[in-house]
Amino acid sequence: MASAPRLSTSVLLTCAAIGVATGALSAGAGAISGPVSAAVPILYGLVLGVHVLPGVIAQELLRRPWVALITHLIAALVASAVLPLWIGRYLGTALLIGALQEGIAALGRYRRWESWRFFVSAIVVGVVIAVPIWFAADVSRFPLWGQIVYMALFIVGPIAWTAVGLAIGAALRRTGVARSSRL
Repeated sequence: MASAPRLSTSVLLTCAAIGVATGALSAGAGAISGPVSAAVPILYGLVLGVHVLPGVIAQELLRRPWVALITHLIAALVASAVLPLWIGRYLGTALLIGALQEGIAALGRYRRWESWRFFVSAIVVGVVIAVPIWFAADVSRFPLWGQIVYMALFIVGPIAWTAVGLAIGAALRRTGVARSSRL
């Protein structure tokens, strides 16, 4: 039986740096999610979509197994330090989205890193998150057009933030960060 791949200290430190930066962004998104849900609930999916960033940036930059999940967990801990009452939400979201991103990467045996794979992951994340929120937020109370837009933005949000994450990851890769992050 083959042993599990080990991650070097430099890869873990890179995950930590991405996790700290995206964790601060997640804390900001968490802070505005309540007011957005109350004032303009239809936009909540765009705000929630920011939670795909840790895994997208880590996978685009490092292209290794487990980096999405590790980076998500670090981001969740950073966000929880800012908003400690939401530690359960942040950790649950990190585990869910990180596991989905890892699972989709694992389907390609961690060898396929084309942009389309990240966008498929974003759509899956959007759908998986949208379904329970449909019931929790009682979206059926909106008119039909509002229900459609609300759900569509749960898909568009992760897709848009994935595009941002891919751009950040590619820019970091061009700077040589990935070369210094050895296995």
